[in-house]
Amino acid sequence: MELFPAMPYEDWLETKDTVHRFAQIVGKVRLAASTRRNHWWNVPFHLTGRGLTTRPMGLPEPFSIDFDLVRHRLVVDKADGRSAEFSLIGQSVADFYANLFQVLDDFGVAVEILAVPYDMTDSTPFAQDAKHAAYDPALVTRYWTVLSQVGQVLERYAADFTGKTSPVHHFWHTFDLAVTRFTGRVVSVPRESDAVTREAYSWEVISAGFWFGDEERPWPAFYSYTAPEPKGLDEQPLWPDWAVWVPSRGSHLAILKYDDARQSDDPVATVLGFLESAYRAGAALTGCDEALVPRIEGVTDPYLEES
Repeated sequence: MELFPAMPYEDWLETKDTVHRFAQIVGKVRLAASTRRNHWWNVPFHLTGRGLTTRPMGLPEPFSIDFDLVRHRLVVDKADGRSAEFSLIGQSVADFYANLFQVLDDFGVAVEILAVPYDMTDSTPFAQDAKHAAYDPALVTRYWTVLSQVGQVLERYAADFTGKTSPVHHFWHTFDLAVTRFTGRVVSVPRESDAVTREAYSWEVISAGFWFGDEERPWPAFYSYTAPEPKGLDEQPLWPDWAVWVPSRGSHLAILKYDDARQSDDPVATVLGFLESAYRAGAALTGCDEALVPRIEGVTDPYLEES
């Protein structure tokens, strides 16, 4: 299997737009049915060996929803042993929405969602969206390959940190894969901020991740940001030299384009070096506790080197 295969934004835009809406439908079910966790950790998807999962949710009979991106099927499992699935190929968003909620109804799962896309190019209700129906299995397989490989690189990056860190998880609303390190400092979030922002950024964070591109930046890339952003962050050095700080919604993102990373001599080392340089840029300006400075593989055993 090729490491970091090419994933041009334009090549799979139509399929991406459809799959992103599929993900938002399932994600909204997850949001409605899961137990709330700090920083919304209950909401994102997790990676499996075949795709993405909501993880179990609901009582008294938990259920889960999985995207099997190897067989290109959506699978709904219930704790009583029942299972149902349908093909992702040939489905419009409206078809997908109807099929999923028919399965949930058959399983006795009652869940209500706000059935419109979030922060996308249109607000067509899912039940009426027959326009988005592109699903190229080969492109989705490539998306899954990239996602699974990047997920392991982010796991490796996460392993070097001994402080509070999030899981590596896939956010369905923004369609990115991310892991967040926490400095341990609680911050003052403006009361007028929306509820999602208040919960997500109630602690100081230095976050890292990968996204597949959007209209504003039509290329896949690795990224990092510090929130709240300390003054002068965008003046801190990044590694390698072709990594850059770019303005984003009033703050800055450290960016390493995916194509630049994949064409380097050692793509994994390049990504890890970039993420570490962006972390240290934020940590230096936030006064991050020395105890949280990354250690090799996060080892805390004081006697390991003696054995």
